[in-house]
Amino acid sequence: MVAAPALRKELHGLIEDGNTRLVVDLSATEFIDSSGLGALISGLKLARQAGGDLRIAAPTTQVETVLSLTNLDRVLRAHPTADAAFD
Repeated sequence: MVAAPALRKELHGLIEDGNTRLVVDLSATEFIDSSGLGALISGLKLARQAGGDLRIAAPTTQVETVLSLTNLDRVLRAHPTADAAFD
């Protein structure tokens, strides 16, 4: 289990280190709430400001449902695998 603050810190650290094309594999994520969504959006904004992007891969049904209900599926487009995210 990864808490939202830890995810945000990890994403920001990766971007600050020059990694601007990030893929977050959500295949093991059973639950996501507004804090988790906020961490993903924060990482997305920072990556785009650095000239990159953040994409998500293999979201579970619960995560897909939350993304759809919040209309964030329009911003965080899901990809079937991490490898496919930047194809």
